[in-house]
Amino acid sequence: MKIRHFHDERTATLSYAVVDEPSRTALVIDPVADFDPRNARISHGSCEAMARWIDERGLAVPLVIDTHAHADHLSGMPFFRERYGARGGIGRHITRVQEAFRDIYGLARELPCDGRQWDLLFDDGDAFEAGGLRVEALHSPGHTPACMSYRVGDALFVGDVLFMPDYGTARCDFPGGSAGTLYDSIQRLYALPDGLRVHTGHDYRPRGRELRFAATIGEEKRSNLQVSAETRKADFVAFRERRDAALPLPDLMLAVLQMNVRAGVAPSPDPDGASYLRIPLGRF
Repeated sequence: MKIRHFHDERTATLSYAVVDEPSRTALVIDPVADFDPRNARISHGSCEAMARWIDERGLAVPLVIDTHAHADHLSGMPFFRERYGARGGIGRHITRVQEAFRDIYGLARELPCDGRQWDLLFDDGDAFEAGGLRVEALHSPGHTPACMSYRVGDALFVGDVLFMPDYGTARCDFPGGSAGTLYDSIQRLYALPDGLRVHTGHDYRPRGRELRFAATIGEEKRSNLQVSAETRKADFVAFRERRDAALPLPDLMLAVLQMNVRAGVAPSPDPDGASYLRIPLGRF
């Protein structure tokens, strides 16, 4: 198994192609589409960069998965579904996220909240295959109710559950988020083997250090500055809630989340042929 990371500088997002060389297949995790809020345009430079790397190696892409409905970037899932005929998957609890944002955005008439926008919905403990890769889904809520970590061989892709040890963890103040639930999810991950490699969904490079995207479970347990193996739940919850209360919303959140709860797809066009996004006033 080979893992290739791709870094989107603008959103500090890490996407991954996980390659099974014998079957010549790649699993794509958390791809990024480029959304320009100034001109309200979607482009695919980041996806194209991943696709060039994949195509140069003659790989098929049977599956593209998201760890959760992202608030800070637009999912590139539609690009890989169209280009490679890949199936798209996410955790089954995405339906809870859809329900919350259907109401926030006033989408009751146009957003089915049963997860039909994806080909596959994963439950906790589900094991599935992508080419020659065996993947296990681990429900790890807290940042959102639907967050899913994916274990592939000796690697664990955690999305926003954990970041590098010198940065900490994700925020928990979005609808359905819970610092206490995130703590419990992290304890479950900390029970996995210490040598398991943790691949994160972001790296914010504190103090300007070089990009990092992988640590081990053991390293996280020893030195994660927000939640080590010694951190008490009450202390983490108090810290996380205090910190989250001071954080601004992600720059792209109000625009991209209403597409990400549709598997990264823009709303259906109006009669004039254009798609329109809704911005909820005073809801956050």
